[in-house]
Amino acid sequence: MLEDIGRLAAALSWLLPYTRAMDQSLPTTSQYADMSAVNSRRIGLLVGLEGDGVRLDSFLALKQVMPSRSACVHLIEDGRAYINDTPATSKSEELRLGDRVVVDLPLPAPKPGEIPPNFMIPLDIRFEDEWLLVLSKQAGLVCHPSAGHITDTLANALVAHCGYSHLGHLQGEDRPGIVHRLDRDTSGLMVAAKDDQTQRALQDLIRLRILDRRYLTLVWGYVAPDEGSITTGIARSRRNRLKMTVSEEPGAREAITTFRVLERFEAGRRDEGYTLLECHLYTGRTHQIRVHMRHVGHPVIGDALYGRGDLKSNLGLERQFLHSWHIAFAHPVTGERIVRADPLPKDLLDILRGLKERSMGRTAVGDELCSQIVDL
Repeated sequence: MLEDIGRLAAALSWLLPYTRAMDQSLPTTSQYADMSAVNSRRIGLLVGLEGDGVRLDSFLALKQVMPSRSACVHLIEDGRAYINDTPATSKSEELRLGDRVVVDLPLPAPKPGEIPPNFMIPLDIRFEDEWLLVLSKQAGLVCHPSAGHITDTLANALVAHCGYSHLGHLQGEDRPGIVHRLDRDTSGLMVAAKDDQTQRALQDLIRLRILDRRYLTLVWGYVAPDEGSITTGIARSRRNRLKMTVSEEPGAREAITTFRVLERFEAGRRDEGYTLLECHLYTGRTHQIRVHMRHVGHPVIGDALYGRGDLKSNLGLERQFLHSWHIAFAHPVTGERIVRADPLPKDLLDILRGLKERSMGRTAVGDELCSQIVDL
């Protein structure tokens, strides 16, 4: 009996993290597309006393994994069941106390016009109720389906979490829940809506410039003023359709970005120094901060599209140093003030740690904010 309890206790150390986030071994973004092709939802089961010595098919039926025992058999025969990380080879395999059983449950095909769910993309949710959610998007994740990204996007993950019919669709059938976007390699806080009315209200907050969105960015060079404002038109580049550019043409849309210097770093042998900024968006144009920083001569570090220099002078960073760290707004239904902060992720924090010896000091604003967002 004591031996059985010991085996069960050891197995429990696996169960909790698995039920939270697939053993915390979350897939990298490059794996999302391959995993989503399975079109399945993965569940983990721990064999307790009631399953000790029981056949695999009987155990799955006992746990009501599928509607019938024969359906459980088909699941095993299709290679969708695993015991202790090894594919199950027979429906009659006997289970032992503490065994870990994993099953990939097939999902019904989405209805015409709907995008499929992807349960393999983790969502880092910071606030959620019946109307909306605030989440932190990881770098490398595209917001909605586009060429080359059909099932491996944030929208697919939102469908898996909420259900397609429980998201706002004002942005289009392929953009359920999306209120505003972050570029693929920009990380941080975003808002998603669960119905059209909430989605429209949140978009109105952005249009009225009262949804407070603040970003952290590390840029090239010494930014002399402690604060400033950049107001221009932004339009798509005629030379490179992947890029946006500052423009005074009639079709250009107004873009307003304000910035505050948090910390400056002295120049090195291969660079002109760097400046850590907090940027505040009053409009939401595509690539706005990246375009504005390039326009004033201080492109974002690591920005392959608008930046400069080689990998070494970009401090080894292979994505833009841009993170949505703060979001605040009045809840459109309850009126509650929603305020969330998201400190820098490890890859960006490591860059600042590497520059610590080159710091020229923080501004007063930097002293106030860095303890919340950098925490060096």
